[in-house]
Amino acid sequence: MNLNNAYPFEVMFEKHDMLERLDIVISWGHYEISVLRFHLISFEPGRIVDFHNHAEFEFHFIPRGKGKVILGERTYSLSAGMFYLTGPGVMHYQEASPEEAMDELCLHVDITRKHNPDADPWEAAEAEECMEKLRELPIKPAVDSHRAMNCFLEAYEACEGKYRGYYTSIKQQVISILLKVVRAYDSGEMSAEAPIRDMLVSRYQYAVQYMEANSPASLTLENVAEKLNISPRQLQRIFRNINAEMPFSKVLESIRLQAVCRRLEESSWSIERIAESEGFSNATYLHQVFRKRFGMTPSDYRKAKDPNKQLR
Repeated sequence: MNLNNAYPFEVMFEKHDMLERLDIVISWGHYEISVLRFHLISFEPGRIVDFHNHAEFEFHFIPRGKGKVILGERTYSLSAGMFYLTGPGVMHYQEASPEEAMDELCLHVDITRKHNPDADPWEAAEAEECMEKLRELPIKPAVDSHRAMNCFLEAYEACEGKYRGYYTSIKQQVISILLKVVRAYDSGEMSAEAPIRDMLVSRYQYAVQYMEANSPASLTLENVAEKLNISPRQLQRIFRNINAEMPFSKVLESIRLQAVCRRLEESSWSIERIAESEGFSNATYLHQVFRKRFGMTPSDYRKAKDPNKQLR
């Protein structure tokens, strides 16, 4: 956001329909969200928009000025920092103050249910909860306590600057607006919770991935534990809990032997060169370890895989 500008949304008047020119369709859980309107407009003092309704959800945010809105049969005052939501079929009337203009950030979205067999179950649960809340929100203005208005400007700036991945960024901002609107009315109760990692398994997997990526180097229990920000004793305990027969040293040996097997199958390098490239101190030690694990020498393994392969 441009913090140097006293009114940062002013820039959005320069290309007022820029975001609307994009064909923005968002798949979120088992819903499809089509963006119809996405802009900043200004009502001159005293401007009236008579009673009307929409077939879609319309989010109205007031970044500057004041006025009033009639929702159904009730009249509410509007001022900077407030917003209100009108759902399908909700009659509403808008009027800017006679003394000053009123700006309005508008997002109109058409939301349809669309089953997605590949949807992440946790994301789908959060999307479902958000949609249920939107349908149940009270028809009255609220304070933009979670700063959903900032999402309009971030989407505009991403599009204007053609930032890498700007289309994806804009879609994320639309979802953020929906979520922040719901949060503004939220009682704090939440039924869908994010998945919690099994930290034992997660740390084990991270350690193994790090070991696989760095197996030719001089890896130790200590420097792998340091990468996970845990003690060597904790890391050793993690390996034993996952598989008591495969402590850290055994897993590292297996990773290196797998790499050796790939070298034997895919290259004609000498055994000495393979030993050095895959973290073994010398060919003699590799022979010992390899024979103990596979019941044959590296040379015999190579011949068994490809009898015609010759050493360089």
